[in-house]
Amino acid sequence: MNKYNSEDILKICREEKVEFIRLQFTDMFGTMKNVAITYRQLEKALDNQIMFDGSSIEGFVRIEESDMYLHPDPNTFVVFPPEIAEARVARLICDVYDSNDQPFEDCPRNTFKRVLKEARDMGYSMSVGPEAEFFLFLRDKEGKPTTITHDNAGYFDLGPVDLGENARRDMCITLENMGFEIEASHHELAPGQHEIDFKYDDALTTADKIMTFKMVVRIIAQKHGLHATFMPKPIYGVAGSGMHINQSLLRNGENAFYDPNGDLELSKEAYYYIGGLLKHAPAITAITNPLVNSYKRLVAGHEAPVHIAWAHRNRSPLVRVPTKRGSATRVEYRSPDPSCNPYLALTVLLKAGLEGIKNKIEPPAPINRNIYDMTKEDRDRECVPSLPSSLYNALKELKNDDLIRSALGERFCEKYIQAKLIEWDEYRLQVTDWELEKYLNKF
Repeated sequence: MNKYNSEDILKICREEKVEFIRLQFTDMFGTMKNVAITYRQLEKALDNQIMFDGSSIEGFVRIEESDMYLHPDPNTFVVFPPEIAEARVARLICDVYDSNDQPFEDCPRNTFKRVLKEARDMGYSMSVGPEAEFFLFLRDKEGKPTTITHDNAGYFDLGPVDLGENARRDMCITLENMGFEIEASHHELAPGQHEIDFKYDDALTTADKIMTFKMVVRIIAQKHGLHATFMPKPIYGVAGSGMHINQSLLRNGENAFYDPNGDLELSKEAYYYIGGLLKHAPAITAITNPLVNSYKRLVAGHEAPVHIAWAHRNRSPLVRVPTKRGSATRVEYRSPDPSCNPYLALTVLLKAGLEGIKNKIEPPAPINRNIYDMTKEDRDRECVPSLPSSLYNALKELKNDDLIRSALGERFCEKYIQAKLIEWDEYRLQVTDWELEKYLNKF
C-alpha cells in the first residue's frame, strides 16, 4: 500500500518549507550515495528526470555508458528531524535506471526487487527483522576515530557504567521520529558495543531501513563526540558485531512457516526454506560477510556461528528457529554482519530459501547441543560442515554456486568477485604489526 504519491510529497515539502532533498541510492558494497537537489528541482526528480554519472560509482558502468537516472520511491520519503539536519532537508531512496529507461540490473535495490517478484510469483511475500550491533569509540584530538571504547560496560548494563546510554537514547528517539518502531536497545557483550532492534517489516522496507539506521547511528554518535562503526571485528579478543536476520514468508497474509500440526509447529515450507539456506550457506557468506575483517568475527569462542547447521532454540548453529509460533514464526540466520549490503544479503537469503521450497530440500537433523563444545570428530560424525574461513574462500564458493550467481546477475557477480579479490590481495600483501612483533627480532 502506497503511503505517498508525488502530489503528497510536493505538498508536504511546500508546507514544511523543505529546502533540500537528498536522492539516495546504494552502490554494490552497500555504501549510501547521494544526489542533493533543491525544492525547485523536486517535481523534476519525482518525474524521474534527475541524471547522474554512473561511471563514478563502484561497480556500475563504463564511462561510455555513464548516463543513469534516479527513480525515487515515494514510500521512502521522510523529512529529516533537526537531529539529522539543521536545515529543512528530506530524502527519497531511489532505484537506478539506465539511459533506455530500464531498471539498471546491477543496482542492488533492483536486484532484490527481482527476487521479491519471484517470491510473489510463487505466492509469497517476505518479512524481515534485523538485529544490528555496532561499536561506539572515542575520537582523538583531531576528531579521528580511535578504537578506545567510551565505557567498560557489559551485556545489558546501565548507566553510569554504560556511558553510551545517552547517545543510544538519542538514536532511538531520532529513529522513531523518522517512522521506526524501536523494540529494544541495550548495551551488548563487549565494552563500547550496542544493539538497537526495530520492528520487522516487509523485506524491501526493512532493507531501506537498515541503510537509514546506519546513517542515523553514525550522525548521532558524531554529535555526542563519538565514532560509530559497523566494522564486524574492530577489537581483538572481544565479541564482534553481527546482524542476525529474522525472516519469514507470508502467504495470503498468513505466516507460511507456521503449521500447528507440524513437527515443532513448523510447516514443510519452513523446513525446505532452512534446507535451501544451509545448502547455499558457503556462497551466501561472500555477500553477508563481505570484508576481510568479517572472518575475524566468524571464529569459535565469541558466539558467532561457524558451522553450517540449524537448531530449535540453540544459539550456536548458523540457523536458529526461535520459540515463538503463530504469526511470529521465523527463521533466524545468524552469520551476517552489519557491513553487508542489506539488499544483496536479503537477495541471496531469499533466493536460497525459495530454491529450497521449489526443490523440497530437506535440512539435516537439528543439532540441539552446543556446537562449540563438539570435537571435530563429533562434527564429522554429525556431518556438520563449516562456513568459509576467509573472504577468499567465500569468493571461491560464490564463484561455484550457480544459483546465488544467478540471483545477483552474472555481470554483477563478476565485478563483485573481481573487486573483492583485489581487496583480498591488498590485505594479503600487508606487513602487519603482529608480524613485526612476532618475527622482527627473532629472525
